[in-house]
Amino acid sequence: MPYAKHWNIPPLITPEADSALSKFPPILRQILFNRGFPTDAEARAYLNAKPNFETDPFLMTGMRAAVDRIQVAIERNQPIAIYGDYDVDGVTSTVLLVEALQSFHANVRGYIPNRFEEGYGLNNEAMDKLKADGVQLVITVDCGIRSPNEALHARQLGLDLIISDHHHPAEGDLPAALAVINPKQRGDLYPDKDLAGVGIAYKIAEALSVALPQPALNLNALLDLVALGTVADLAPLMGENRILVRKGLRQMKQTLRQGLFSLAAVSDVKLNKVNAGNIGFSLGPRLNAAGRLKEALAAYELLLTKDPARAGQLAQELNLQNRDRQNITREMQTKAEAIAIGDDPNTCLLFAAHEDFNSGVIGLAASRLTETYYRPSIVASKGEEETRGSCRSIPEFHITNALDQCADLLVRHGGHAAAAGFTVKNENLSALVMRLKLIAAEQLSQTDLKPTVTADMEVSLVDIRPDLYEKCLKYLEPTGYGNQHAAFAARNIKVKNSRAIGADSKHLKLSLEDEAGYIHDAIGFRLGDWQKKITPRVDILFTYEINEFNGRVGYQLNLKDIRAAGAAE
Repeated sequence: MPYAKHWNIPPLITPEADSALSKFPPILRQILFNRGFPTDAEARAYLNAKPNFETDPFLMTGMRAAVDRIQVAIERNQPIAIYGDYDVDGVTSTVLLVEALQSFHANVRGYIPNRFEEGYGLNNEAMDKLKADGVQLVITVDCGIRSPNEALHARQLGLDLIISDHHHPAEGDLPAALAVINPKQRGDLYPDKDLAGVGIAYKIAEALSVALPQPALNLNALLDLVALGTVADLAPLMGENRILVRKGLRQMKQTLRQGLFSLAAVSDVKLNKVNAGNIGFSLGPRLNAAGRLKEALAAYELLLTKDPARAGQLAQELNLQNRDRQNITREMQTKAEAIAIGDDPNTCLLFAAHEDFNSGVIGLAASRLTETYYRPSIVASKGEEETRGSCRSIPEFHITNALDQCADLLVRHGGHAAAAGFTVKNENLSALVMRLKLIAAEQLSQTDLKPTVTADMEVSLVDIRPDLYEKCLKYLEPTGYGNQHAAFAARNIKVKNSRAIGADSKHLKLSLEDEAGYIHDAIGFRLGDWQKKITPRVDILFTYEINEFNGRVGYQLNLKDIRAAGAAE
């Protein structure tokens, strides 16, 4: 059965921090304290998105060797290939370095593998093709850190290889490349380890602009790509990511990129008001749709083209593909749920594999399973000889570490704590499933598995007014993964009106009255079942946000959870 949620409300701000932050409004003080900014200087650096650490790109291991080799390639007009991944992070990384190198008049092209024919990351056939086409230098973005065999193949071909990636390196030797740029590699001195692939690509461009000051590179013009890739890849919006995304959103509002204009138009996003949520829920999924259903070249071309007509055509294609992707995902999720729950409803790890599953959307289906059942989930597409799986997990279970314990059964694998992918020979599939379920049971069987929703503080709804957003909450942007919206809990709230809305009545719409008689609009996405059991008074956990509809701007409570007033957890 789907889970109940645990409410977490952190301790009240300490008197010392309250005094140190006295120049800020009381609610903002608590929010800043919760996020680890207990002094005035730290709080202002966070709110103003200013770095409090060294961001010199040459602190990254391998950066100097990479820049020196790229400089030689530019001077000698040697063909360069930027080898990316087919998701938004990979596509934006590829576009960014192609544009950056074009500014220096490099002989450069992008290469993005086909998900269905070539799979994730470097592959030998692609190396062969690039070599045959005359390429002398390959620079990976958002991939390659777990491709030692392919790196060796490139070396044997006489291809120089620079790997830039943000995924966790495997234990042991790194790929034998000319340079490896990844702040997560052992011994790397760069202070921020959480840059997305596009963030690392941007640091390479930054380093090039120092080493090759002429002709000047307009780094600001690349920041819209950094914002797109960082947010879409769920890189935490803290540290340098937060700084880059805030600048990137500012750049998106004044972008000259034709593809962004067209993509925003089909997504009903107003670029002059764009925020991280628009990337996560509207722009990002459409850019991802190309690589999920066919190949990512449409997204790549969209972000590069300067032709308004071509941009409009490509944006429409991506929009249609995104609709197809949504339908396929819904159907797959239903079937995957039946397989995973039917096999063992009490399992600590959900697993579903089928020959009909589209490998481009298995990750989305796995995400929905994890959201619904709060278990690590794997959905896999079974081919004739091999099965490709996509994994999503919960904070209590590091999925890539679990796959590392199964490396002897796998063809390849890689990822993060919360998301990963793998390829396995079909004859090893049942052994893999059994071992992963045993690992999950060992780690999770004694754990009360239910998600935690955190409120920054408990408030009276009387304190929640539009000026709170305008004077406090908007300065927390960009918000998202790793830097959540400020959230609040309020108790014993009077329900004036309620109704279920949306397809299949999935969502809950409420009118709530506070002690002063003020009526608050509230929306609870995927809380539509509450309509049947709503009580006269409720406890709510919510965020406060702008709601713009049909040209009218208002404010609403976005409900993250709801309970009958006074109900025990």
